[in-house]
Amino acid sequence: MEIAPNGKPPVCKILNLGKLKYEEKKKQQQNKKKQHVIKVKEIRLRPRIDNHDLMTKLNQGRKFLLDGAKLKVTLMFRGREMARIDLGKAVMERVLEELSDVAEVEKDIPLEGRRMSIILNAK
Repeated sequence: MEIAPNGKPPVCKILNLGKLKYEEKKKQQQNKKKQHVIKVKEIRLRPRIDNHDLMTKLNQGRKFLLDGAKLKVTLMFRGREMARIDLGKAVMERVLEELSDVAEVEKDIPLEGRRMSIILNAK
């Protein structure tokens, strides 16, 4: 292997190719270990969700945010619920209000088909 090709005379070194490949593989594994993967957790809601059920879901979402994950809140509409999108918006506003102390909105996705989503990031 050439060490200094521009030197006078050029400097070369004899290496064990198997050992070189092994060391490169080990370096790649170490770099992969140090990577931080961001997890996205999701909670799914419905427009006519009851108060206690909503608080249970939000407590679970709060736990996800405190663990360092992003939280995707998805509101699903079925059938005639599509006529009352205002109920869904009210639920989403309530979610934002309840989680405002630990989260901030990263991405607000309006109605897409039968789903409405927001992605929350920990403060």
